[in-house]
Amino acid sequence: MKKKLLSIVSLLTLLGLLLAACGGAQTGSAESGSIKVLASTTFLADIAQNVAGDRAVVESLLPVGADPHAYQEAPTDVAKIAESNVLILNGIEYEHFIEALIENAGGERLIIEATAGLTPHAMEEHGHEGEEHAEGEEHAEGEEHAEGEEHAHEAGDPHMWLDPNLVITYVENIRDGLSEADPEGAETYKANADAYIAQLNELDAFIKEQVESVPAERRLLVTNHEALGYFAERYGFEVVDTIVVSFSTEASASAQELAATIESIKASGAPAIFLGEVENADLADQIAAETGAKVVSGLYLETLTDGAPAATYIEMMKYNVTQIVEGLK
Repeated sequence: MKKKLLSIVSLLTLLGLLLAACGGAQTGSAESGSIKVLASTTFLADIAQNVAGDRAVVESLLPVGADPHAYQEAPTDVAKIAESNVLILNGIEYEHFIEALIENAGGERLIIEATAGLTPHAMEEHGHEGEEHAEGEEHAEGEEHAEGEEHAHEAGDPHMWLDPNLVITYVENIRDGLSEADPEGAETYKANADAYIAQLNELDAFIKEQVESVPAERRLLVTNHEALGYFAERYGFEVVDTIVVSFSTEASASAQELAATIESIKASGAPAIFLGEVENADLADQIAAETGAKVVSGLYLETLTDGAPAATYIEMMKYNVTQIVEGLK
């Protein structure tokens, strides 16, 4: 009987130790992922996840395929922000919809602006000399600026992530912010950031190598809206013109601007018009018919994809570069 009691006691003791061990493991896991990190867009979430590593899961507020310029808030967005400890934004007023959501979410959280410390490009009008519009001036009779367009002009060009060299600053800002929110993970964030910066340097070298295959006189970009300015500056392209002189995909073009774009393409001999994944090809097709330029659509400039071809930021950039290089050859 005594042996039986001892066996039961031993078994209970062993079970207690196992439960304690399991509980300790769960506590450790919770501590390592104790901060809830939310990024505004899919590409920012991916960049941040590379810095966070195993210490946090970074979610994207916008779903795959969403255009931040035209995004309509979902009912769950306020709740996502309310539950977050850290909110990562691109900045430069790219997330024009975010202020009301943050206000409605209430509470406190650390907000990281990925572009902090970088100086954005001001608005430029490529090939449209003499067509600069005063604030509130109509593009053409009955055609006004899209809502908030002038405001976006004042903020500057937010598309800095399309130059991987500038994304290094994104990574450093995210590293510092996560370290502030989770000091115990600072060494991990630094090591992860250093490793990812090395990947960004490799990406930069890859892009330079690909661009070298395009003759210098053909490194001409025509785009739907002002998105590839930083990319062009980094890799030696000339932005010949934009169909819509705006940083936003929501803006529209006047008849005068379309005519100016057609003339710019004819004068420069630009071989292609490049469109982002969310942009309407109607105007580009019209211009292509009059100029002989081909339309290359489906660049992923604002969002990742669910799987190939742009499942990560680095894959997105490699895909875009391949499409641009092939379009110009």
